[in-house]
Amino acid sequence: MSVLERDPDERVQVLDEEGRVVDGATVPDLSDEQLVDMYRNMKLARHFDQRAVSLQRQGRMGTYPPLSGQEGAQVGSAMALAERDWIVPSYREHAAMYVRGLDFDQTLRYWMGDERGNSLDGLNIMPVAVPIASQIPHAAGLGMAIDYRDDDAVAVCYFGDGATSEGDFHEGLNFGGVFDTPTVFFCNNNGWAISVPREEQTATETLAQKATAYGFEGIQVDGMDPLAVYQVTREAVKKAREPPVEELRPTLIEAVQYRFGAHTTADDPSVYRDEEEVERWKQKDPIPRLEAFLRDRGVLDDERVAEITDSVEAEVADTIEAAESIERPSAESIFEHVYAEMPRRLESQMQYLQRLREQHDGELLEE
Repeated sequence: MSVLERDPDERVQVLDEEGRVVDGATVPDLSDEQLVDMYRNMKLARHFDQRAVSLQRQGRMGTYPPLSGQEGAQVGSAMALAERDWIVPSYREHAAMYVRGLDFDQTLRYWMGDERGNSLDGLNIMPVAVPIASQIPHAAGLGMAIDYRDDDAVAVCYFGDGATSEGDFHEGLNFGGVFDTPTVFFCNNNGWAISVPREEQTATETLAQKATAYGFEGIQVDGMDPLAVYQVTREAVKKAREPPVEELRPTLIEAVQYRFGAHTTADDPSVYRDEEEVERWKQKDPIPRLEAFLRDRGVLDDERVAEITDSVEAEVADTIEAAESIERPSAESIFEHVYAEMPRRLESQMQYLQRLREQHDGELLEE
C-alpha cells in the first residue's frame, strides 16, 4: 500500500527517535552513498545555520531565519526530486535549495542584502518568498504552466504552518485541485507561526486533512525523520507526474517538526515558549537519529563521521569567505530587481536617492 493511501490523521514514520526502524515500516531504496549524502547535507546545513546566526550577531549580516531542527524535512524532500522538477521556497529552505544546486554563499549574500544572491539562472528554483504564503498560488500557476507545456516536471512548494492561515494558501490549493496541477504542497509544520502556536491557528486535528476540501490527498509525516520525508515526497512526486486513473495529482504533505532556534534573528522565542519544550523536541533531532541508523548498518563509524565533520566545517568556512569577498552592490541595486523594466516612479525614487548621496558625500547606505 502506498503511504499516500493512509488516513491523513496517521503520521508516517520510518525511524523512531533512537534511529531504529519502526515496526511495519519500509526503508526507502537508497544506496549507502545516497544515505551518507543525506547525512552530510544535514550536517552541513546545521553547521551553516550555526555560523550564519553567529554572523548576524556579529553585525556581518542582516536578519536571518534559522533552520536548525528542520534539516530532515528539507534534505529528505529535496533529494526525492528529479533534476527537471522545481522547488518554490519560502525564506527558510536554505538546505533544500542547496540540495537543488544553490551554493550556500549565494544564500549568505541574499541575507547580506545582495540581490545577486537570489540569481537562480539554470536552477529550477523560484526566488525566495518572504511574504507569508504568497508563493503558494505561484506554485499552482507553475504547475499549470508545466501541464500546458507537457514538461513532465513537478513543482514542490514549501511553506510553514502559519501560511495555512492565509488566504493565499486556500487559493493556491483550490487552483491546484481544480486544474489538477502537478504540484506537491509541502507544509513545514514547526509548531509556531512566530509566536502563535499551531493549535491557536486552526480547529482541524491536522493540517494534512485540509487537502480534503480541495479534492486531493493529504498526508502527515514525521518531519524530523528524513527517511520518512523522502519516502512520502517521492511517492507524492511520482503521483503528480504519473497520476492513477481518476485521481488528482496534487498532494498536501504536512511534515511535523520543530525549529530549535528563533523564527528569525529578530525574534526572542523565550518570550512565548519554554526551554523544556525545546529540549523535548531535541530528543527527536534528525541528525543523530539518521547517524544512529547508519552506524547500525555499518555505513558510518567514528572515523567517517570525523571526516564528514571536518569537510563540512571547511566547506562552510570557504562559503563565508566567498560571500564576504564579493564587492558589495551599490545602493541603487535595491531598485534593479523589482520589475523587468523599471517604471518611472521607481526611477524617480532612485534619482532621489542619488541626489541624497551626493548631498551627503556618498555616505548614505554605503557603510
